Amino acid sequence: MNQKDEVGDFLRTRRNRITPEQAGILPGSRRRVPGLRREEVAMLAGVSVEYYARMERGDLRGVSSEVLDSLARTLRLDEAETDHLHALAEAAGSQPARRRKKAEQPFRPSLQRFIDAVAMPVWVRDRRMDFVAGNPMGRALYKPLLEDPASRGNTARFVFFSPASRIFFPDWEESATNIVASLRTYAGQSLRDKHLTDLIGELATRSDDFRVRWAAHDVRHHRTGIKRIHHPEVGDLELVYEAMDFPANPEWFMFGYTAEPGTPSEDRLALLGSLAASDQTTHHEERA
Repeated sequence: MNQKDEVGDFLRTRRNRITPEQAGILPGSRRRVPGLRREEVAMLAGVSVEYYARMERGDLRGVSSEVLDSLARTLRLDEAETDHLHALAEAAGSQPARRRKKAEQPFRPSLQRFIDAVAMPVWVRDRRMDFVAGNPMGRALYKPLLEDPASRGNTARFVFFSPASRIFFPDWEESATNIVASLRTYAGQSLRDKHLTDLIGELATRSDDFRVRWAAHDVRHHRTGIKRIHHPEVGDLELVYEAMDFPANPEWFMFGYTAEPGTPSEDRLALLGSLAASDQTTHHEERA
């Protein structure tokens, strides 16, 4: 990924989606751009046209947080987009960004015991969408993904390379869009992560669906929401997920899933738990 292209494309796509009417500007006639002109963005953000043009050429060196926040308000960026803009500016700074602690280390036994003790599906993935760990219910929930040869334990590969993903995720279009937006967010924070850029290159080379979404430059925070799953063993599930960070391992994210009380999904999740416990018992007996 080219850092300047990333900045320029992001700003242009955000500028093009804001209409003059939304910005309180009389549209006039003979406009040749779908959204705001550069000079209009500069005026609304309180900077010179030359200064904003430099930013849109991909040069964010020395741009203050105040200017970035003003630009975010002008372009109506949401929280994830604003954070993405600041991350891109940090990556462009003259001082190297603080290195993140890499997650290429064993999943500690104490953490495994912790998630095993949780009575709901829990699994952990990294920024590259690779499965790191899970409790028995988490593994049972995502068994089709984990066993799919196209995915190799990676959510993005499963969604864009495996036909089975369109059955497993009934809201496939939304899931695909969210995954790309999350990858775009992580890439903005880790432009020099070769493993991540290699994955993005692989996805872009092999999937038209990925390329179209990647070109949109959308970003998002993956914190909470509804996940609909068609599970081959228990049927349709509608689950609420919560995402949690690992301060000691910034590359890892933990997801826990619950069902609304009194719903069919709660009953089916309980059935999944029974199946997972049975599989766990069988596994231990085979190893004994």
